[in-house]
Amino acid sequence: MKKQPFSKDILVIKDITSFTDSIVSKFREDVVKVLKRRGGVIGISGGIDSSVTMALAVKAFGSDRVLGVMLPEKDSSPDSLELARELADKFGVKYLVEDISGALEGFGCYSRRDEAIKRVFPEFDPKRYKSKIGIDKSSMKRNLPPVFHVTIIDEDNQEKKTILPVKEYLQIVAASNFKQRSRMSMLYYHGEANHFAVLGTANKHEINQGFFVKYGDGGVDLIPIAGLYKTQVYQLAEHLGVPQKIIDRTPTTDTYTAEQTQEEFFYQLPFEQLDLIWYGFENGYEAKEVGNVMGQSEEEIEKIYKNFSRKQKTTEYLRMKPIIDY
Repeated sequence: MKKQPFSKDILVIKDITSFTDSIVSKFREDVVKVLKRRGGVIGISGGIDSSVTMALAVKAFGSDRVLGVMLPEKDSSPDSLELARELADKFGVKYLVEDISGALEGFGCYSRRDEAIKRVFPEFDPKRYKSKIGIDKSSMKRNLPPVFHVTIIDEDNQEKKTILPVKEYLQIVAASNFKQRSRMSMLYYHGEANHFAVLGTANKHEINQGFFVKYGDGGVDLIPIAGLYKTQVYQLAEHLGVPQKIIDRTPTTDTYTAEQTQEEFFYQLPFEQLDLIWYGFENGYEAKEVGNVMGQSEEEIEKIYKNFSRKQKTTEYLRMKPIIDY
């Protein structure tokens, strides 16, 4: 079948009611008939993906068979808790707050992370500095592999930034991943206690580009929005009545003490641009055609395509199931 011409409207959902109904129907069938669970538990953070997933779950099972669990820790933004409560109230969902800071202290999450940062910046003191890691956006334009930087910001908002050595990068990521894995454990506790499925909230980019933690936020029973681009998630949010404050909120990682967007941490592109170029990439559109629509050169799009391909290859391990064929 001939592909439709590439355009900026190519991801617009034409019949959003039917589209939503089909997701809800599959969602209900998977939970009830395949997983044989009576509802769903979901970690809610005030983010757009978890909000849409909760709204879909309420349509699929009813609010009385959905449980929202808020999982803050000492680095979390207070906004996340406030928005998550507003979301649960809007959809009439019962919710619980489970602060995982104590568990993370026990795992050494904060101390192991801070130890690695201190090896890079000896003056670093978590009581005086905020910190974060992220990818330099310029590496995409120069067709280079992503290089992570670490940034520390003092009480006067003065920041220092430098390339993160591999050893320290690995330690910071490994320590930070305790957060997602601790949340997964708590969600499974509540899932098993209620005979509910654990609902994942990852969208297409998070899965295909590897923006998730294996057996952390990737440790779930099903992911109803896994086939949706971020712009489509926002279309569903409007249709389902997700609170406007959540729709207007800039997507963040909410993982490090310093404020950080998902674009800065991993994607390197704003999602409105990312979605369209990714669609072109995975559907075999020529870089020239995509570039003409996006106002970019063929060479620029080719570099972005190569970046996508590189991310897929380097994160394939995250999508692999355990090897059991012995």
